[in-house]
Amino acid sequence: MKYIIIGLGNFGASIAEKLTNLGHEVIGVDNDMLKVEAVKDKVSYAICLNSSDAQAVTGLPLKNTDVVMVCIGEDIAANIMTTALMKKMKVPRLISRSISILHETILEAMGIDEILRPEQESAERWVKKLTNSHLIDSFELSKGFSIIEAVVPDKFVGKTLEQIALIKNYNVLVLTTIKKTQEKNIIGITRNVSNVQGVITANTIFEKDDIMVLYGKDIDIQRVLQE
Repeated sequence: MKYIIIGLGNFGASIAEKLTNLGHEVIGVDNDMLKVEAVKDKVSYAICLNSSDAQAVTGLPLKNTDVVMVCIGEDIAANIMTTALMKKMKVPRLISRSISILHETILEAMGIDEILRPEQESAERWVKKLTNSHLIDSFELSKGFSIIEAVVPDKFVGKTLEQIALIKNYNVLVLTTIKKTQEKNIIGITRNVSNVQGVITANTIFEKDDIMVLYGKDIDIQRVLQE
């Protein structure tokens, strides 16, 4: 896959390097030449430009990129301007960083559904999210074992827990399911809210866009999501 990471501070540079190490094409962007120089040998390409300048960003291969991540954290104005430009240019998938509740509210008002919270989430967790289309979030309990949230794969839609037999077939436990509903935030903007459905039973039917909460070995969970 192809990624553009805008903002090469500690968090952005870490994600860019990890994605590159997994074999993805990564373009790192920052307006600080020192930061660009620091990662130029660790990513596919490193570019120094002002991402809040509409003319400057036209030189980026935005239409041929799968994901654009705005990781700017030091300058909220630059973050918001860059995010607005990326949204206007209709990039395929846009993720932006927030550093405060107010900042996050502004991004939500702009219609940004995927928001980075580096103070709460590690680069490792975001790399997992970015490299697995079904994965929404993950939490590593110990080496090799995780609890993860993932969109129900199409192969399970319309089937019950008993029918898919995850424990028997994959050695993976389903803890619960989550459904997305919409509600308005403090400034009246509609946003998606997660509603946990409680303890799952053998007769629970998995519906399209449901989220499964799974526990097991990472390698077994990967089989559930990729087969």
